[in-house]
Amino acid sequence: MTTQAPGADLTIAQMAARSGFSEPTLRYYERIGLLREVARDQDSGHRRYDEATAQRVEALACLRSSGVGVADMRRYLELLERSDQGDEAARREQRDLFAAHAQRVEEEIATLRVRAEYLRRKTELWDARVRGDVDGEARAVAAVGEVIQRF
Repeated sequence: MTTQAPGADLTIAQMAARSGFSEPTLRYYERIGLLREVARDQDSGHRRYDEATAQRVEALACLRSSGVGVADMRRYLELLERSDQGDEAARREQRDLFAAHAQRVEEEIATLRVRAEYLRRKTELWDARVRGDVDGEARAVAAVGEVIQRF
């Protein structure tokens, strides 16, 4: 077990607050190797996150919030280590990893835009019904049908 002076660095609660990850998630990431073994307080044995580890957790939080899964986070860290050692192939693979995720996010955004348009058109439909506007309702029904074709 790694030890560290009491009162230094961040507790797991502080790290959770700083990163947005839950405490169980932080423990899980340590257990599966996304985080190296976290130092422990000499007296209490509680986890203490140094600044380097905190920065790694924050990088993982950014990846996770971008929709990157655990397997690709692990791959990112492996490639990062190789890249830091000058491995050009790792740098290209890192670029490709991010490009693939960016493409997936773009596709999700396009899907969300269609869903939002569907909801707007349904709102127009119900607004026409509330107003008793038969012609407006017919136009809205047609518009909803057009959006449904894009699903």
